[in-house]
Amino acid sequence: MRIRPRQSLLELWRATVDYSYRDGVWTPAGRAEPNSTSDAEQLLCLMYPASQIAAFKLDRPDETARDLREALAQLGDAVEIPRRLIMAMRAYMERYTAGANTPVFAGGSYLEPRVEGELLTPEQRRLDVVDSFSMSITLSLATLGFLNVFEKVVRRPALLAQIAELEEMASRRLTAAMVGLLRSFTVHSFAPDSPAGRVLCQTVNQRGLPPKKIVAELHEALAQVRAGLAEVTLGSGGAEELDNEEHLFECGWSWGIIRDAPEVPTAEPLDQPVGVAVRRPFLYFTVVALDGILDLFSERTRILDLLTEEQQGFMRALQIRWDLTQQYWSILAGFGGERWPLEDIPWRTTDGRESDYYSLLVTSVTVEALVQRRAVDLDLARVGRVLEELSARGRVTRRALEEDPAVEMHVPGVRLNLYGAEDLPSGQRGPEVVWPVADFATALLKRTIRVASLAGGTELRDRLLRLTDDVWDHLHLRRLTSGPAAGLWDDASAAFPQLKPEDQAPSWYLTERVMECLVVAATMINEAPLRNDRLMVMAQDLAIEADHLYSQELLRGATDAGPVGRRLDHLGRRLERARAVADSRPGTAIAILFEVLGELDELVAARRSRQGDPE
Repeated sequence: MRIRPRQSLLELWRATVDYSYRDGVWTPAGRAEPNSTSDAEQLLCLMYPASQIAAFKLDRPDETARDLREALAQLGDAVEIPRRLIMAMRAYMERYTAGANTPVFAGGSYLEPRVEGELLTPEQRRLDVVDSFSMSITLSLATLGFLNVFEKVVRRPALLAQIAELEEMASRRLTAAMVGLLRSFTVHSFAPDSPAGRVLCQTVNQRGLPPKKIVAELHEALAQVRAGLAEVTLGSGGAEELDNEEHLFECGWSWGIIRDAPEVPTAEPLDQPVGVAVRRPFLYFTVVALDGILDLFSERTRILDLLTEEQQGFMRALQIRWDLTQQYWSILAGFGGERWPLEDIPWRTTDGRESDYYSLLVTSVTVEALVQRRAVDLDLARVGRVLEELSARGRVTRRALEEDPAVEMHVPGVRLNLYGAEDLPSGQRGPEVVWPVADFATALLKRTIRVASLAGGTELRDRLLRLTDDVWDHLHLRRLTSGPAAGLWDDASAAFPQLKPEDQAPSWYLTERVMECLVVAATMINEAPLRNDRLMVMAQDLAIEADHLYSQELLRGATDAGPVGRRLDHLGRRLERARAVADSRPGTAIAILFEVLGELDELVAARRSRQGDPE
């Protein structure tokens, strides 16, 4: 794999700090005007690797690696780095907290009018969005985990007081973000003969069956999901949508808080804004929510005991929605068992829109479902072929044509209509709103690495790692190479020459997602290497031969304290080492055993030479 996660993350850290830390202050700035999502992405470029990769930890100053200190030198030495990060995170929490200690999750500058030239109202820009909820969950957990460890080595009362205040702010923001996701979850039901029903049936019908047959099979396949959703009541829920058992349905997250979503009871007063989002799941926001929720029940969150009792209750409620949503979309993706609907690119959503990007989003959900059920290589290979086709169709691994429509998935990105955002809680009406998403390449890379990490066969993993390299080459080409943001992303014109050069300010939206890919790559590298059955048999055979020859040398009396005896002692230790690693790393064991066998043969040859036996 050509990706070098440590080197690339260090370069990204250095570039992030050089751009963000100006005149002794962390400065939220980039291609977009500061908003609650972009500023969180900027901070996560540092905090997420530090929370996910042990070799990148910053919470124990005396254990901070030298190359990490050098990359973050702009922040100070190993002692100053955590303090400066605390100041930056505190500034973020304060900036996005309104009166009465209410956390703010407004879309802000990431929201755009659907019609060019129109202006969004201030009330529209203040609408909460799922992207901000999800990023805030990840940032809050990273902050709490960092403080949990760092406070144990702090002695200064003033700094301990700052840590306690930041912990309270981060925990409150985490609670509010979890409540926001509970109120943004939705179930959308529709008749089989409605436009949405016909689209869904056409999408999953890969065998040319009659519509009634497809509807019956869908009801049967989704019965368990339907039963689970009927029990979902906290937040926006959606149980009432399933009253008509003849209807089909879809579930997931809308773009923001659902219109008429009830408030979620909380231990302490929490201002919960009125929702305006349409009761319909969006694939993009569903994937974003699933990724954020996953951090809530990670091993690190559990070991550090980062959640309060109330938050654990919210986590369990979100996990139920996470499980049901994963099941729903993975069932649709592989419906029918023969040709998967996922393989019929592009995917069509129930509102009639179709795009390769939607296929990638469904693939993303499917990959995580495969992780949960420890899928076999046969299924992983099918997903791998979908990723290969999407990389070519998306002009990531294939040259783009002039005026190629596929380039628009990268720049300006797919524009998602935020239905309902024009009808405001105040009763006023504003322009229609869109949310541009331009993460096709990073989403492709992240899921390809995930599938590669699951592959049990060397051939499949090698094929997926080659695709990983090709996608990384595309992304690496898009790094900014000059100006104050050099080393960050995104200059798509470097990969697509027909585009005009991008603004030289960084896109934290894409930079943060590149960082996530590097963290996923580092996680895969930290896992044990694949075990090949053929190599294991070979290692066992070599070990038997080496052990026998070694025992013969000992039997012949080569056990004195002289050079031969010391050499045999060394070979005995090497032989033990080979046995110790043979199960987990048979290739390494084979290399050691070849060395041992070679040296044993030298001893045999030397002895026979002394005895005048030419063999």
